[in-house]
Amino acid sequence: MNRRDLLTLSSAGAIGALASTSAFSQLVPKTASSGQTTHQYDVFELRLEGPASGNPYLDCTLAATFTLGNRSVTVDGFYDGGTTYKIRFMPDTPGQWNYTVTTNFATSVRSGEMTCLPAQHGAHGPVRVANGHHFSHADGTPYFPFGTTCYAWTHQGDTLEEQTLASLKASPFNKIRMCLFPKSYQYNHNEPVFYPFARPAGTTLTQPGDITRFDPAYWAHLEQRLAQLRDLNIQADLILFHPYDRWGFASMPAEADDRYVRYLVARLAAFSNVWWSLANEFDLMKSKSTTDFTRLLRLVQQVDPYQHLRSIHYSKYMYDYGSLLVTHASLQTYEFAKAAEWLAEWRKPVVFDEAMYEGNLNSRWGNLSGEEMTRRFWLGVIAGCYVTHGETFFPQPGSAPEDVIWWAKGGTLHGTSPARIGFLRTLLESIAPHGLEAAAEPYYLHATSNSAILYYFDFHQPAEYEVPLGDGVYTAQVVDPWAMTTTSLPGTFTGKAKLPLPGKPYSALLFRHANPG
Repeated sequence: MNRRDLLTLSSAGAIGALASTSAFSQLVPKTASSGQTTHQYDVFELRLEGPASGNPYLDCTLAATFTLGNRSVTVDGFYDGGTTYKIRFMPDTPGQWNYTVTTNFATSVRSGEMTCLPAQHGAHGPVRVANGHHFSHADGTPYFPFGTTCYAWTHQGDTLEEQTLASLKASPFNKIRMCLFPKSYQYNHNEPVFYPFARPAGTTLTQPGDITRFDPAYWAHLEQRLAQLRDLNIQADLILFHPYDRWGFASMPAEADDRYVRYLVARLAAFSNVWWSLANEFDLMKSKSTTDFTRLLRLVQQVDPYQHLRSIHYSKYMYDYGSLLVTHASLQTYEFAKAAEWLAEWRKPVVFDEAMYEGNLNSRWGNLSGEEMTRRFWLGVIAGCYVTHGETFFPQPGSAPEDVIWWAKGGTLHGTSPARIGFLRTLLESIAPHGLEAAAEPYYLHATSNSAILYYFDFHQPAEYEVPLGDGVYTAQVVDPWAMTTTSLPGTFTGKAKLPLPGKPYSALLFRHANPG
């Protein structure tokens, strides 16, 4: 894994540099040769000593303001158990940053400086909205979300979680939808290894624990997984709330919800690869209203110093995706024909985060063929949008126990769509650095970039097709999305060009500018 620097500062003022193969996992002391340094988009951490008596989660506050030139960024800190308090910062610009710490308790750490070095190991920074309804990293590197869904994978224990990471490493997916709270739903009835809140003696399996005290072990475990995802260049689309709950996390009072949101943002926002999804199927959470989620979205917007991507997912009734509180739409639908309407109305990226899943479950949403899952990715991309994968095979071949289903717990991928999705991702990244812009025709769909035109014929099967190319000069390739092949046609094409096609459904035709520039 990529090596990331994690620096600590004790309240006695002794400065030490620490390095880790994955931030917040095993720390190996290293001698600092030139003061405190970290790299652009990495995590810089200050550790302070403070009181352990009472309830520090409620009683103690801390923050730091980091300044570079005329810029200042203020970040909240958090209590991490014992006498340990932490402040985390993700610098986005190389240079010498000065910081000032403020607390409501005594500490000898009040100010200092840190040198931010240029990014290393291919770090590109957080993902932002770019070019209207597409995405790029903070440094301008294009990003196309080809995501997957593993709701409760970080609640399964090390063996299965490490298997999930190995599967992700070998997959084409660069985003994962995942729940922070454990989940209670079909094929997912086990107790988690860690709980987000402390569980004093007498806490039953149907109680959330002491919702005024967080459990540092849970959060340290989650941070380890986030760092591992980051080192795989995978974005973590973190689902903060969901309705599938038997512990009481879904029905906490508003003050507990707000405290939870503030705490998790203080702990996790310095990770460059996090997104905030306020809820999965928010409209099924009967103890919370749309107004509650609007309040929570506004709170995340207020307390996140880096303005990571924000959205909220629904079951039947959409949130107002035109709201400035959300950066992109997170949809549960496969109505790709409405994509143009939604893009025009919301003027932001549209992600079909739940377009059903490849699998064989006895549920309407969990038994798509690999061919249909692949088709839905093509329909989304050709519409200028993005699609998220999920897999729901039961039983999974060779799994023990049998109910280890990717969409719920992770493990191993068994479907036929991931390789084809990877083929599409590679194709898109090669032809559309700024994203595809959709255009509809009476029967066939096509999209354009500054260097290419891509036609997708869906279930139609023409043996030839006449394409209006205008004055441009293009080369042409016939694309087979299932066989994952491209076949070049001889010569170049301009004006109205009639080209031969294989005469089978789900073919595509790709034109590239012969003289791009």
